Amino acid sequence: MNSTPSSPATSPAPFVSNPRVRRKLRQERIAQAVFATMVVLMLLPLLGILVYLVVRGAPLISWEFLTTNPSKGMTAGGIWSALLGTVWLVVVSLAFSAPIGVLAAVYLNEYAKDNWFTRVVNLAVVNLAGVPSIVHALFGLGAFVLFFGMGRSILAASLTLAVMTMPVVITATREALGAVPMSFREACWNVGATRWQTIRRIVLPNAVSGILTGVILEISRKAGETVPIMFTGAVFFRAIPEGDLFAYRLTDQCMALSMHLYTVTTQVTGAPAALPFAVATVLILAIILINATSIAIRAWLRSHRKW
Repeated sequence: MNSTPSSPATSPAPFVSNPRVRRKLRQERIAQAVFATMVVLMLLPLLGILVYLVVRGAPLISWEFLTTNPSKGMTAGGIWSALLGTVWLVVVSLAFSAPIGVLAAVYLNEYAKDNWFTRVVNLAVVNLAGVPSIVHALFGLGAFVLFFGMGRSILAASLTLAVMTMPVVITATREALGAVPMSFREACWNVGATRWQTIRRIVLPNAVSGILTGVILEISRKAGETVPIMFTGAVFFRAIPEGDLFAYRLTDQCMALSMHLYTVTTQVTGAPAALPFAVATVLILAIILINATSIAIRAWLRSHRKW
């Protein structure tokens, strides 16, 4: 008997949609719609707040507003001294918290043994991240301002911010280090590399994008904090040379955008109605600019990762 092959038109389809498959696809579309709705609901308040602030503060925002000091009892002028003070506080605190936080995470993840001591340290890091900012402010006042004799200064305020935000860096760095495959380390050890050589040449370069995530979160929180710097280094008003990026010294008190926003909102009378909104807009846009730059660097590093 000769059997003739069935024609393509009559051959059965390799994949047939049945009720079970259609039900799974329907559930998948529902889940996708729910998650997309959550994203939209999360973004709408942020966009609404940003648009509201920009619209209300736009009449005052200009280059002169950014580069001149407050004047006439803060009812006129700009925000130069507060803007520069915020930059100094963020940069100085970052110079302390980022290296210490990264090195502490490297030790906990790569060197420390799993014993009671490391478990206590990990618990302390988690608890420190949840301590209210007012408690950090009182700690900074007692430790840096009074005990170490730094006085109310940029250095004391920056160290307080560094202590407050260091758990974020440690946690993010540990997560990034843990994401590097163990096979990378074992391959280095098998060819005779020491543990430190492996960490420096393999682990850290592959984890740097994750470390930047912690740094981004750290910068955002530092720029917006008010209570810790109010107790340790921020001042109501300080006039500095306009255009001089080094007008502040580490031992000086400084203005800050978050403190200035609180001041013009609650303490200053006769100020333009748009002034608080303009200050808030500059603060938020500065944070967004810093975050966008850090995210771009992180994306570039991830695109050059070898795994």
